[in-house]
Amino acid sequence: MQLRKLGASGLQVSALGFGCMGLSGSYGPPTEWQEAIKVIRAAVEGGVTLFDTAEAYGPFKNEELVGEALAPFRRDVVIATKFGFGINPDGSRYGLNSRPEHIREVTEASLSRLKADTIDLLYQHRVDPAVPIEDVAGEVKALIAEGKVKHFGMSEASAATIRRAHAVQPVTAVQSEYSLWTRDPEQDGVLTLCEELGIGLVPFSPLGAGFLTGKIDATTEFHGTDFRSISPRFTPEARAANVVLVELLGRIAGSKGATPAQIALAWLLAQKPWIVPIPGTTKLGRLAENLGAAAIELTPGDLQEIEDAASKIPIQGARLPEQVLKLSGR
Repeated sequence: MQLRKLGASGLQVSALGFGCMGLSGSYGPPTEWQEAIKVIRAAVEGGVTLFDTAEAYGPFKNEELVGEALAPFRRDVVIATKFGFGINPDGSRYGLNSRPEHIREVTEASLSRLKADTIDLLYQHRVDPAVPIEDVAGEVKALIAEGKVKHFGMSEASAATIRRAHAVQPVTAVQSEYSLWTRDPEQDGVLTLCEELGIGLVPFSPLGAGFLTGKIDATTEFHGTDFRSISPRFTPEARAANVVLVELLGRIAGSKGATPAQIALAWLLAQKPWIVPIPGTTKLGRLAENLGAAAIELTPGDLQEIEDAASKIPIQGARLPEQVLKLSGR
């Protein structure tokens, strides 16, 4: 797989990363442990070098899974994890917590779970309004100086907050939801700021939480533990309306001998050379399909066709439940 650099940082990773969250839930029951390890290691074999996890996934279990799965390949991969939520030892949450002392505690715990000596990329998972971002960036800067962290990242942050943090400790990567049906980074200044400051963009949910694969329709039923069961964009009515976007991807895919998912990922890769999407999956077949997107080239004509058609499609429903969106610093 081709490699990309996350902005001006020099951190080089595969053009497509792997989002590990879904292996520990969020889209339904957790994947069986050994099967999950098999999927992660298959991603390595497919050329993926960037793996994304967080203490909040599981919680804790996903980091342990990633640590075990990637132990044989530790020198060849980049592991990104996150701090920022208040999580009790029993896994219950108490809001946001980016106090410097908590960042340090989480970092030490993450290092242990990941079986690592250093964290390659440490994101603030969500901006904590109770803690000045300069204090957050300052603590990560100290951890970098101590060799416990290599790069600083931010997730779901506003352009103004990213700029303030970057002035204290250069931000290597920003993680935001970005896809053909969630184009907020184009509209809220984040994409422009990343280009200005030399920051890489790591889109999560690049396949619209599975909707852009074309495998979900108005009749699809979601497990009770699947966040899509309470997401406004996944109500039957919204799905029935939003399928027009999938039909557009299907038309382009037909001309390329590809799938809608591959076109959706190829579209993201074509936006900027420092964009690295992190699709996740629990299935080996879907993994192979996703990785195949890196070999698809969309011509300027293809991109214009997609843009012209997509601009006329009003996406129905908020991208996440209201209580989750409230945690966004954007």
